Amino acid sequence: MKNIFTHIRLSVSRIVRQARLSGQAGFTLIELLAVTAIMILITGLVLANNNKFNGTILLQNVAYDIALSIREAQVYGISVQNFNGSYNAAYGMHFQRDQSNSSVYVLFADAVTVNGTYDTGELVQSTTLSGAYQIRDLCATPPEGPEVCGLTSLDITFVRPEPDAYIRSPIYNGLNSSARIQITSTSGGTRNIVIGSNGQISVQQ
Repeated sequence: MKNIFTHIRLSVSRIVRQARLSGQAGFTLIELLAVTAIMILITGLVLANNNKFNGTILLQNVAYDIALSIREAQVYGISVQNFNGSYNAAYGMHFQRDQSNSSVYVLFADAVTVNGTYDTGELVQSTTLSGAYQIRDLCATPPEGPEVCGLTSLDITFVRPEPDAYIRSPIYNGLNSSARIQITSTSGGTRNIVIGSNGQISVQQ
């Protein structure tokens, strides 16, 4: 991009210098058309990069919204939060990836069936991503083994008094050491929300 603008600047300078050397008072029609074409090219490049930049910023915001929702579940889990009269429930986030529900994630209280996963009657809040964004992949890393992706669901719970994350997935009966939620946009960008078993939450490219 820098080389293009340098070439354009040199072309305009050359046209102006030629006009001065020829003793003309202004530009010829051909020179005027050349400058106009260069300005149109510059405008097009700026607008194209501006749209791409805006799309990247919006995707980043969506990723941070999901990370904040997980943090909210963590705060609820380690504090005294009432759920249907109970103050002892763990709180968590449920992510599901399939053709019909790939853009919804759920904040839940693990109070009906205390098993660390989302069950009927435990819904606190459901969030739907806009049509331009969706959950592309769910991944989890068992304590001994490489990361496994392509999961259909992922549950992350927090239990008082520790901020630790209890990560459960369909492919492993025990607790995983980390989880990764990958989101994507229609423009092709991706972001990853990474959760560690120590409760650390981060957004990565």
